[in-house]
Amino acid sequence: MKLGLFGVNMGPSSAPDDLVVTVQAAEAAGFDSVWAGEHVILPDPQAPPSPMAPQDAALDPLLALAWAAAHTTTIRLATGIVILPQRNPVVLAKEIASLDVLSGGRFTFGIGVGYLEPEFRAIGADFENRGAVTDEFVEAMQHLWHDEHPEYHGRFADFAGVDAYPRPVQRPIPIVYGGHSNPAYRRAVARGHGWYGFAMKPDDVAACLAGLRAAAAHVDRPAELGPLEITVTPRVRLTPEVVATFAELGVDRLVPFPPATRAGITETIAAAVDAVARL
Repeated sequence: MKLGLFGVNMGPSSAPDDLVVTVQAAEAAGFDSVWAGEHVILPDPQAPPSPMAPQDAALDPLLALAWAAAHTTTIRLATGIVILPQRNPVVLAKEIASLDVLSGGRFTFGIGVGYLEPEFRAIGADFENRGAVTDEFVEAMQHLWHDEHPEYHGRFADFAGVDAYPRPVQRPIPIVYGGHSNPAYRRAVARGHGWYGFAMKPDDVAACLAGLRAAAAHVDRPAELGPLEITVTPRVRLTPEVVATFAELGVDRLVPFPPATRAGITETIAAAVDAVARL
């Protein structure tokens, strides 16, 4: 079982020195990755389905991971997730290529379609078509990263006669799809190196894995993607028994979300390492 740490751009880790302490502690403990989430803005006052209060601190995930890259050497740097249809794909492709270069090829691109309509409205992004926008943006970015002469003509992204260097170190950039819907399962199977489930109990994971298996029966998975890696942020505290249950389900990586205190981060790292070691 691999271990990651979620929320390295949030709460107590949103201050520069504290972010460094967090990511270095995870790397020293043998975690394979750190994960940064995203909400550009939040509804004020907080209202469902918003997961956070508007005053909760959350650094931009790519900037936070660049800061983390400068203070670590081996740990992978993942977004969990970037809300892709809220971004400009050409600008984001440049930012990700830059981060991959600066980190020596350690970036994992976790993406989702988003669900907070007020956030889309404030940004001026297309909420109604966010799934189709996501699909096109991924394709457009991959052309910018990998084609000798990048060109893309779609409904939501269109360019030709342009180029952007440096290219990413990794070829390809690993892409992980988040989400608990049938379209998310289909995207993960057809396009992703992995799938990410957030705040889940074992029963939730079992249902999602059933959804992924059902999707695999209806969409083709390119052989070059390899096996679909399953990453989960658990809703329950990690114990050896809990880790074993997730492992039996087929989870490859657990990414706990610590309580929003420095002590909570330290205790979460220690508990996760201990739980995995005692399997």
